[in-house]
Amino acid sequence: MRKVMILAILLLAAPAQAAQFEFSGYADLRAVAPATAEDSWLDGGLGKLRYGSGDSDFQFAGAVGQGTVLLTPDLLVSAVARAGTQQKLGVDLLEAYMRYRPVSVTEWRWSLQAGAFFAPFSLENTELGWAPYWTLTPSAINSWFGEELRTVGGEFALEWRRETGTLKLTAALFGWNDPAGVIIADRGWALDDLPTGLFEHLREPDATLILHHDTPPDTTPIFVEYDNRPGWYAGASWTDAGQWMAEIFRYDNEADPAAHEEDYFAWRTKFWDAGISKEMGEFTLLAQGVSGNTEIAPFPGFTSITDFDSAFALLGWQRGDWRIAGRAELLHTRTHNSFGASPATSENGSALTAAASWLPNDWLKLTGELIWVSSKRGERAIEGIDPEQNETQLQLSARVYLN
Repeated sequence: MRKVMILAILLLAAPAQAAQFEFSGYADLRAVAPATAEDSWLDGGLGKLRYGSGDSDFQFAGAVGQGTVLLTPDLLVSAVARAGTQQKLGVDLLEAYMRYRPVSVTEWRWSLQAGAFFAPFSLENTELGWAPYWTLTPSAINSWFGEELRTVGGEFALEWRRETGTLKLTAALFGWNDPAGVIIADRGWALDDLPTGLFEHLREPDATLILHHDTPPDTTPIFVEYDNRPGWYAGASWTDAGQWMAEIFRYDNEADPAAHEEDYFAWRTKFWDAGISKEMGEFTLLAQGVSGNTEIAPFPGFTSITDFDSAFALLGWQRGDWRIAGRAELLHTRTHNSFGASPATSENGSALTAAASWLPNDWLKLTGELIWVSSKRGERAIEGIDPEQNETQLQLSARVYLN
């Protein structure tokens, strides 16, 4: 993976005759009323939100920069980096890739993308730095996509463009994502806008470590390869001329559940993802659902499987400089192993989000967001708190753009 990153960065920085270079970025400052029931999962707790007990009221939420070089009309190289205080490295890469998409004047068009990049599953995260369009915080589904999934490999897409709409077929092969699934199993769902950097490790819940007779704190790598078996995803989407879109994807990282390096194991993770969006004048409706499981077999005779499901619906309204959105979602995991059900690491929950944004000019975006999450997870008893918790987080963001 490091070789892929270095190649993309060198190509991005290299001078090329007639190449077009563009840079864009932003810095995000926030006033936060954090959830106070428990520590955020980013600090080793089981809180479902980015900010939890002990976090300050004022936060530097991060800075994102993207550099893009159009080497030819067909070939683009791009890299996205983020600086922040809630990550191991002060500056880390989120994406670094090359895309070849020949110009086409027919109804068919194809493209090939290689490097490290986000899979095309999200209906929310369409902004710079994989940020959501309507809210500060994406749904639990898209939060998890950003936390544990990254395509480090290649993706092929074929489009069939008609007057009535466009059919797009997508398929990818990737590696260096064998641990994907460990966080959804050990922590469950969460809502945060902090996608994992390519060289970042994720914090394991202290309660999970204690449950497994380990000593906290500890972190787990995410973007590594243990078994030399490529994963894949494939799917189709239809974008209708009547301003609606539907998609369906199948994902399987094909990891060997017994493969490991020291105490870190591969997790066989597979799921279905489906979504739909519809524009209705000033209103936009998004709905998305995920259903799958992740499996680990750390030693002969023992297997643990976590089934996970989540779905959300978002209604957004936009007029002029204003965007307002409301979102509701359901969260569920169920863990069972060779000895039966594991209620401590299973959970049920729901969440509601309301957000309003004002864009007075092209360099400033002001957003207010309120999230309420209710969840029940047995692991919390290990920390001496009620397994059933309600968390509320209020954020006011000032995002300053550099274009």
